[in-house]
This record gives sequence, structure tokens and C-alpha cells, in this order.
Amino acid sequence: MTTTARVLACAVFVAISCAGAAAQQARGQQPARGNQPPRAPLTKSAYVGHDKINGCNAAGTFINTPEYMVQCSHRVAPGVVEIHMKETDIIYVVDGTATFVTGGKATGVTSENPDQPRGKGVDGGETHHLTKGDVIAVPAGQPHWFKEVPASGVSYYVIKVLKN
Repeated sequence: MTTTARVLACAVFVAISCAGAAAQQARGQQPARGNQPPRAPLTKSAYVGHDKINGCNAAGTFINTPEYMVQCSHRVAPGVVEIHMKETDIIYVVDGTATFVTGGKATGVTSENPDQPRGKGVDGGETHHLTKGDVIAVPAGQPHWFKEVPASGVSYYVIKVLKN
């Protein structure tokens, strides 16, 4: 299966999963990287019911394969600048709004993990005003940043397509 086909298949999964998502209550930033299921090849269909997803209230990684991950997060505050050297992020906003910056040059970069550098800001870049129903794809290696998030929060799915 080509990378494009995998990305499209993941996007369809997320769109269908999100169709009935309920409105959220702000619960603070819940990073998706918490307890991840072990990475394993997908050998049969993977189903995650709406009761487990719970409109992203149960932030976490729901599917984790060598090719991609399906995650859910909820934020009520800005994040740090992220650069994923080996992951393309496809983000689908389930609820809420945020100002999201892509591209440009990350400033104040630290690199405890060379595959996941973090920064404090972005010079340049493109500003996007995300709202419920929006989708944005961020290619591997591109800085991105939830620059402004209202107290009411933003909930979103992320499909991380992993580079070999």
C-alpha cells in the first residue's frame, strides 16, 4: 500500500470515528503520547468504539502500527513548537478553536530527542485559525505550534504517518 493510500485510509477512519463526537468540557492539555499500545503491524481491521474515544476526553494513542498512529488530544493552553523529523501529522479538529502556526523557523530549539526537537516560538510561518471540522496536514520536519488556545479548549485527532 502506498503512503498516499495509507494516509487516505487513516483520514477516512478518523472522519468516520469523529462523526458522532460529543462536545467537550475543558480538562487541561492531555498529550496523546501517554500510555501507547505497543507498535504492531495491522493484520485485521482496527475498531475503536465511540465509548472509548469519548469525543477525545480519553486522550491517548488508540492505534499504533509501524506505519501510522491514531491519537486524540485536548488542549486548553498553547503548546511548545514541535518538529517531528519522522512523522507527518494529519490533524482533524473535533471541537473548539485554536491558532495554529506551520512552517517558518523554530526559535529556542532544544533537542533531548533528535527526532522530536521542541522550540519556544516561530519566526515566519503560516497562521491558521482552526475550528471544528478543519483538517490540516503537517509534513515531517516542519515546525508547528498551537500558538493560541482559548480556555474552552480544542480537541483533535492526529494521524501520525511514520517515515521509514
